[in-house]
Amino acid sequence: MDAATGAALLADMAEPAPSPRTPLCASPALLYHTGDSSLPEDGVAAKIRRALQGGSLLEVIPVVRETLETASGTPLSVAVTGESGNGMSSFINALRGLGHDEAASAPTGVVRTTRTPSCYAYTHLPSVMLWDLPGARPATLSLESYLEEAQLSRFDLLVVVASEQFSLNHVKLAKAVQALGKPFYVVWTKLDRDLGGALSEGRVLQDIGEHIRESLQKEGVRPPPIFLVSNFDPFLHDFPQLRAALQKDLSDIRFRGPLESLSSLCEKVIQDRVTSLKESVAAEDFQNILGLQDADDLEQCLEAYRSLFGVDNESVQQVARGLGPRTVELMAIMSSRDLRMLCRGDWVLRLLTCPAVMAFVRLLGDIPVLGDLVIRCLRCTRHRRLLQAVSQDARALVRSILEQSVLAAEGSCGPEARGGRQVEVWSRHH
Repeated sequence: MDAATGAALLADMAEPAPSPRTPLCASPALLYHTGDSSLPEDGVAAKIRRALQGGSLLEVIPVVRETLETASGTPLSVAVTGESGNGMSSFINALRGLGHDEAASAPTGVVRTTRTPSCYAYTHLPSVMLWDLPGARPATLSLESYLEEAQLSRFDLLVVVASEQFSLNHVKLAKAVQALGKPFYVVWTKLDRDLGGALSEGRVLQDIGEHIRESLQKEGVRPPPIFLVSNFDPFLHDFPQLRAALQKDLSDIRFRGPLESLSSLCEKVIQDRVTSLKESVAAEDFQNILGLQDADDLEQCLEAYRSLFGVDNESVQQVARGLGPRTVELMAIMSSRDLRMLCRGDWVLRLLTCPAVMAFVRLLGDIPVLGDLVIRCLRCTRHRRLLQAVSQDARALVRSILEQSVLAAEGSCGPEARGGRQVEVWSRHH
């Protein structure tokens, strides 16, 4: 899924649990979710806007967490495809940790066993379904027809399974999936056969991987993650790395839309406040807004701006307690903690506040009209620099809230779903 997932943030997305084997057409809602990526004004958007406009980032935390926890239950679908006989059903059983003879396992055999799409719950991650698609049979069905029937665009992530050889049809499958813009893997499933009697296991693994990569690159396909596994032992070779990759990538898919919506909303509210305050500074009617007695007392002005954006010391400590990390960690990312520190990192502000410049400005103040104009211009510039620094701190604090909230949402899915990653959405926007 992509940014369209943002619309589902407030909706109850729970679907009736499918049976262990459900035809593809029986549960279309499990395959792909579409909708408007905006956040309803009377819901999440309104709450976050009120919190940011009121300078209370602490109130943003429960809204973000509730939003991401809702998204953590979004149904996702993983398609397993390839040529008939490549061991796709056996791979699904191994991935689920089931033996081939268990009641809930996918049927396997020497001859083709999967004739209709079937879905299976991936118990390691909640609300994730593994779809066992019928294998492509080049002798009786063109690959184009297979792609049309399989409707690969409906899935969130795809696994192209191969064994014994990586054929041109595998390459075409990978090329078709790449054209859809979907994340996908290539999985080589019968590694036990390749290693049987091999003198050098490392050499065999290297040769298989290089062969797959070269075959894809020749056809202009950017090689995806490649995993070499044996369906008979789901704990050896690349199986652990495959599970970790699934966990990370499905979590990214699940949270990407909500995070983009939340990030865009927070950035817009913060930027709107900055723009409004800059206009007030230019019009010199900001003293009443900030409750200032002296517009040239920059320490007083800095504290007023910090309080207005919710990044003053007390507010940051409250956010830290709400998130869990130590207060010093959040305070460390605040560049506007005090005026002296801010001036050290901002040469323009440092220049405008140095004693020589301040003395020169006082002399200019005695010159009619010109002196007043210069003083107003310098005051406006100083306030703009303060605003820029404080608003960047507000963005940094919002990013911390998003990061910690994603970790909390992943943790609520159980230990298998914990990724421990940094949120990249906000950094992409800025």
